[in-house]
Amino acid sequence: MATVLHLTGPVLVSVTDIRPEAWVLGGRLTFEQPSGPGLEITRLDGWVVPGFVDAHCHVGLGADGVVDDETALNQILGDRAAGTLLLRDAGSPADTRWIDERADLPKVIRAGRHIARTRRYIRNFAWEVEPEQLVDQVRVEAQAGDGWVKLVGDWIDRDTGDLSPCWPDWAVTAAVTAAHDEGSRITAHCFGEDSLRQFAAAGTDCIEHATGLLPETIDSFAAQGIAIVPTLVNIATFPDIAAPAAEKFPRYHAHMLDLHARRHATVGAAHEAGVPVYLGTDAGGSLRHGLVAQEALELTRAGLSATQALAAGTWAARDWLGRPGLAEGEDADLIVLPRDPREDITTLAEPAAIVLRGTIY
Repeated sequence: MATVLHLTGPVLVSVTDIRPEAWVLGGRLTFEQPSGPGLEITRLDGWVVPGFVDAHCHVGLGADGVVDDETALNQILGDRAAGTLLLRDAGSPADTRWIDERADLPKVIRAGRHIARTRRYIRNFAWEVEPEQLVDQVRVEAQAGDGWVKLVGDWIDRDTGDLSPCWPDWAVTAAVTAAHDEGSRITAHCFGEDSLRQFAAAGTDCIEHATGLLPETIDSFAAQGIAIVPTLVNIATFPDIAAPAAEKFPRYHAHMLDLHARRHATVGAAHEAGVPVYLGTDAGGSLRHGLVAQEALELTRAGLSATQALAAGTWAARDWLGRPGLAEGEDADLIVLPRDPREDITTLAEPAAIVLRGTIY
């Protein structure tokens, strides 16, 4: 006897494409009602959206660096429990390819391991290299990842006592060119203003956090279609991150507090200018996994509508990453919600059902 899920809908295929119902048979989505003998129907009532996307997280990474597979498993199970069924892992020292072999776990798109300047990032997180070595390491990580490379663009410089770019301009340009030559897109961790100018000039594909965006860099990002993943649930922790440095590095401390204070206005201005904004939480490291609903709420506080915040973590994010949403014959990776998320974004935190490859969790 074959089990069929009947999704009574509405089914939000896209912002404009809304279907009254759909079905899941053999783990695949269909908009044609199955027929034939021996079908056992399980009905799921509610608003259906594609499985959520966390476009910036870290599986296998803890506060002190790499974690064991059991801890990594618990991380990604936390994502699944929140309805996050597609992850872009934005840098991890762990080998998590074993996840791909398990049908019960979310799908992962990897950026390899972070690449940082020597002693200019969190210990045990990244490959640490000098500018002359950067291009070679970019090529290595392009082969190790799933179409993405991740650099650390800026960090505190103890000589200047403030955030400062990690790389000279020529190295950034060469790194972006190398990633593109390898068929990968490239992104970078950037908090401050100066590194954003560098990466925009070099033609990067994406920036993580992007708290230092100013009108001129916003215009450059919008003109080039450079995406940002703001990770606002992480930016909320800036005061705690900066507090230990208040006495020794007062410029850095004040700078971080300023970036924190204008975080929502910065993202709102970028969105208003046409910069693509996608949802990411920065889970892993110090933040727990499964925060996608909280990040969606933060995006609405930055000025995105509920529909726009939903798109940033579903339809638009999947298109950007080249992965299907609710499409005929594709894996049934979807969420059933009790209310219309376009009207009430808080319903993302209350999934009635989570379906991954056709199985209800």
